[in-house]
Amino acid sequence: MNISCLRLMKKRLTSLFAVSLIALISAGTGNAADSYPPKFRFNISPNGYPPYLIVDDTQPAGIMWEVVNTIAPRLGYEVIPRKIPRKRVDGMLAEHYIDGTPRAIEWTENPDDFLFTDSIVNVEEVIFFQKHSELDFYHPTDLFGKTVIAHLGYRYPVLAPYFADNKIMRFDVSSDVDLFRFLLLGERFDAAVADKLVGHWVMRNEGIGGQFRPSTANISEYGFRIMLRKDWAEFAQAFNQELDIMRENGELDAILAHYR
Repeated sequence: MNISCLRLMKKRLTSLFAVSLIALISAGTGNAADSYPPKFRFNISPNGYPPYLIVDDTQPAGIMWEVVNTIAPRLGYEVIPRKIPRKRVDGMLAEHYIDGTPRAIEWTENPDDFLFTDSIVNVEEVIFFQKHSELDFYHPTDLFGKTVIAHLGYRYPVLAPYFADNKIMRFDVSSDVDLFRFLLLGERFDAAVADKLVGHWVMRNEGIGGQFRPSTANISEYGFRIMLRKDWAEFAQAFNQELDIMRENGELDAILAHYR
C-alpha cells in the first residue's frame, strides 16, 4: 500500500471517529435527529440553482447535492432535502428546521453567526459575449457605453457604481435562461453577466452551445460551501476530511465534469 493510500485511509478513519462522537452527543442534544440514522436536513431551495442544485419532481441533483449526498452517508447521516425560500434560510437554520445550506461566506449577512465547510467549488461570475463579438472584459471601463443583461435582484459590486451612473446600461431579466435568450437578439444587447458554470449549463441544456464565450477576466469568484450552525463543528471537520479524500481520489473532479 503506497503512502497516498495510507493518507486517505487515515483521513477517513479520523472523520468516522469524529462523526461517532457526533452521534453520541446528538442523542442528548437533538443535534441531528431523534432516530437512527441521524438526519442531515439540507436546503436545496424551491427552484434550485442549476448546475449546483437541480430540483425536479424526482430526485434532487447538481454539484452540491451530489457532494453532500456522497459525504454525509459516509459519516452515518441520511440526507433529507428541504426547499426553503432564500429569505427564510438563515432563520430556519438557526431554529434547527434545517441543518445546512449551500452558501458562500461573502453572500451571508452575518457570517460570524454560522460555520462554513471548506469550499466545494468556486462560483465565478463572468461576462458572456456572442461568440463573434470583438468585446472582452478586463475592467469595467471595457463595458462603458454598452448594455449588459443582468439577473433581476442580483447585486454585482464591481459593476454597481457604473450601473448607477449609467456608464454601463443594465437590462434585468428574471432567469438565467433569459440572460442568453436576450443576448441572442444581438444589436440591442452587448453582453450578459452570469456564473460561468451556470452559463455553460444553460447553453448545453438549451441547445445554444458554441454561440457565446465567457470573458477572459471575471468580476467575482467565491468559494461555494455548506453553511451550518456552530454546534455542527465536528460534522464540518469530518466533512472537510472526506472532501479532501474526494479531491485526492478524483471523485470531486468526476462530479464537476458531469455538470460542465
